Amino acid sequence: MSDNSPPPPPEQPQPEPPLAGPPLSLWAPPAPSPRRQRTGLIVTLAVGGSLVVAGALVALVHSLLDAAADSTALPPARSEAYEEEAPDDEGAPYDEEETEPVAPGPAADGDATVTRCVRDKLIGWPHAEVKVVNGGEGPAGYIVFVEFVDPDGKMRTGGVAIADDLAPGASVKAEAQGLGEVPAGTTCRIDRVERDPA
Repeated sequence: MSDNSPPPPPEQPQPEPPLAGPPLSLWAPPAPSPRRQRTGLIVTLAVGGSLVVAGALVALVHSLLDAAADSTALPPARSEAYEEEAPDDEGAPYDEEETEPVAPGPAADGDATVTRCVRDKLIGWPHAEVKVVNGGEGPAGYIVFVEFVDPDGKMRTGGVAIADDLAPGASVKAEAQGLGEVPAGTTCRIDRVERDPA
């Protein structure tokens, strides 16, 4: 042999000889597979653990920032009246128009009446049907405040009925919905009526 010949190939691993045992037949069940490695499980647990730690760190930073924001105090509000300085050349900064006081007209308390008072049997919330008649001299909108009073005379909740743009003498029905459960026997009463001339 010459010195220029390549080195012999490295030895290849040889397959292990089969274990001694009965010969395999075509009808025999397959041989059990070798034990699986748990690499996938270990990677999954490592990733999950790191996500839990990251979430805990985010929650800790968030709570620390909230605590820091709560601890900062705002300056106290001014208790004295704010005075605006007038410009030197004009005097007052705004021209104020003088307006004549508007006569309120007849009181609006008699313009609304409760025509129906109902307690929902399923959830126990009350509502009142209110009839509003414009007793004023011009078109107006109405806000009717209704109280829902239990049998002991205690006001349990309130509701508001609204009627818009009613012509003088015109009427409309509106509903005031109470919020929250009230006992059976609850009654409805009008607390106050506000009329807003259109």
